[in-house]
Amino acid sequence: MKQYTQQDMVRIAKRENNTKRSYLVVNRLQGKHIPVQGKDALEVFDSLAEQLRDLYSDEVILTVGFAETATAIGARLAVTLGTFYTQTTRENVDGADYLFFTESHSHATEQKLVKNDIDSIINDIDRIVFAEDEITTGNTIMKIIEIIEKTYSKKIKFSVASLLNGMDEEHIAKYKAKDIGIHYLVKTNHDTFTDIADGFRGDGEYISENAEQTDFTEKAVPKDYINTRRICESGDYDIACTRLAKHIYGDAAPAKTDNVLIIGTEEFMYPAVCTAEFFNNRGINAVTHSTTRSPIAVSSEETYPVHKRFKLSSFYDDDRTTFIYDLKKYDKVIIITDSVNSSQKGRYTLVNALRSVGNDNITIYRWCSDEQ
Repeated sequence: MKQYTQQDMVRIAKRENNTKRSYLVVNRLQGKHIPVQGKDALEVFDSLAEQLRDLYSDEVILTVGFAETATAIGARLAVTLGTFYTQTTRENVDGADYLFFTESHSHATEQKLVKNDIDSIINDIDRIVFAEDEITTGNTIMKIIEIIEKTYSKKIKFSVASLLNGMDEEHIAKYKAKDIGIHYLVKTNHDTFTDIADGFRGDGEYISENAEQTDFTEKAVPKDYINTRRICESGDYDIACTRLAKHIYGDAAPAKTDNVLIIGTEEFMYPAVCTAEFFNNRGINAVTHSTTRSPIAVSSEETYPVHKRFKLSSFYDDDRTTFIYDLKKYDKVIIITDSVNSSQKGRYTLVNALRSVGNDNITIYRWCSDEQ
């Protein structure tokens, strides 16, 4: 198992217009805000999974990845450990009832789990493992644990697994009192993070949304789609993502000398990371990151994690603002989404942002069900 340090991962950024917390911890190896090779992101996630592999081997586990930034982490943990998998979501799921909870410090506070699916599996599992990129207080996860405990009579054990853990002794004690397992790669100390964030100028480039109509190539890939907002078998999902990556690799036909960017959309991260790794394993320099709801301030300092912010419309909702950071020119750009939104506004804004920095070879792959 590879060992990581805070310096390997952590970069501090300024949150924009968030009075509850002025800083954001940006993980440069996660494949969300900063481009990273897919194989490097998965190596990080696998290192976290190794901590849990032998601990719960005799239990039936449901792994839950937190939207939007930890969906790929949760999926990879589930795949590596061979567990059931689902994610929290902020999207609407057809035919679903929900367990609702909130993230107090987030820019988009509402979170939900599909209750129908928890109902169907609760009596068959022993433990729920919540996967996060970073845990600061653990309050959000404690909220959903308390909701599950109030909703179901079945006695369930709980654990949390995160790349980073900044919990203080008081919050750790609360978890220990409830016998909730805590697992992480790097322990962080947030005492200086506010001062670090406040010290940056925030004078980066802020690029306005451009929703002008433009031509682009979009291809539907209906085969094998699995919506992880519903509970699935992680092994099935892994096979499906590998088939998707193989299909895209064959269709895109990258040259060995190509530099390739593979973009995921908001909660839909794992297929993009897997596809980037598939390219990496065939000698292609492919990096991945995703669009996000996070409005991070950008700054010109070399030590700052993001320097240029592109404002976008969401692929999932025309009225939702999203962002992507530090785009540059690549030989090929591949966008992978499960959005079925019939409007093209989100597509236009992302394609126009990519073209504004010189990209002209752009293909959108929409992975969806046959019915969609």
